[in-house]
Amino acid sequence: MTPSDLSTPDPAAIREAVRLLEAGRLVGLPTETVYGLAADAANDAAVRAIYAAKGRPADHPVIVHLHRRADPLRWAATLPPAARALIEAFWPGPLTLVLPRRAGVAAVCAAGQRTIALRCPDHAVAQAVLQQLHAGHGGLAAPSANRFGRISPTRAEHVRAELGDAVAMVLDGGECSIGIESTIVDCSVEVPRILRPGGLSADDLARVLGIEPQALHASSQAAEAPRVPGALAAHYAPRTALRLLEAAEIDAEWPRRAADVGVLAPRAAPVGAPPSARAHWLGLPDSPSGYAQGLYSALRALDALGLREIWVQSLPPQAPWDAVRDRLRRAAHGAGPDIA
Repeated sequence: MTPSDLSTPDPAAIREAVRLLEAGRLVGLPTETVYGLAADAANDAAVRAIYAAKGRPADHPVIVHLHRRADPLRWAATLPPAARALIEAFWPGPLTLVLPRRAGVAAVCAAGQRTIALRCPDHAVAQAVLQQLHAGHGGLAAPSANRFGRISPTRAEHVRAELGDAVAMVLDGGECSIGIESTIVDCSVEVPRILRPGGLSADDLARVLGIEPQALHASSQAAEAPRVPGALAAHYAPRTALRLLEAAEIDAEWPRRAADVGVLAPRAAPVGAPPSARAHWLGLPDSPSGYAQGLYSALRALDALGLREIWVQSLPPQAPWDAVRDRLRRAAHGAGPDIA
């Protein structure tokens, strides 16, 4: 397959992936957000193998991914009107819904909670696997395919490099089109609340739900929220120390530190910078979607250079940047050889 065809499912590869998954093995799986480390969600031993491979705490739940025609009520006890409206508007897509869990189902995925997180990925390869998994009725537990707390993978080679033989197979679906994780919305409460910002904004959700975007954030503080992926203070982190700085601070300090500091910014390196220094400056698009799509690959590239620090230019405070600012704040908190 040529690179332009990577998002087109290869029938033989899909069949082999399904065979491995139904045998309890782990498979690297592309989605539109990030690559997932997938296991049969109904196989408790296989899901526990995800936790072992990632070094993931047992009390940190994983999202169950469903086929576009699957019935969420195989996993959820109820489907409130708000959840139905969001599913109709945004599935398949980068939206995870937290719902009351059906009794006796996927307790390991839910980390023992009474809620379960469900998503329908918008990627042809993921959907092809889900269509065949237990003849279309199965679900895939599929957290990001990386060591727990580290930078999420957005290319197949990231999965292979980080997890190696822990993964029986990696399906290559090209680079992820969104590049950061899904938005998680708690629909187990009367007023839905955003538990993690992601590929969908509060404005997107509010238009469907008929409430103000602020209410989606404010309600998350109204009661104790379920545990969800990506909510820890330290997450998405490189092993190189990472600092968030204003553009003026970077421009003032970088010329004398360029040899041992990498820069990630929504702009090109300053004019006149020497070629050796420019190699340590990665410019991303100045749009929220373009920046998000390239964020994790850029962090991985800088992390691999063996630099003393990574400097990331602070991003605009506007709502469209909420998700990437969230990722960078958590990355800065957890950056270093050991996750804090």
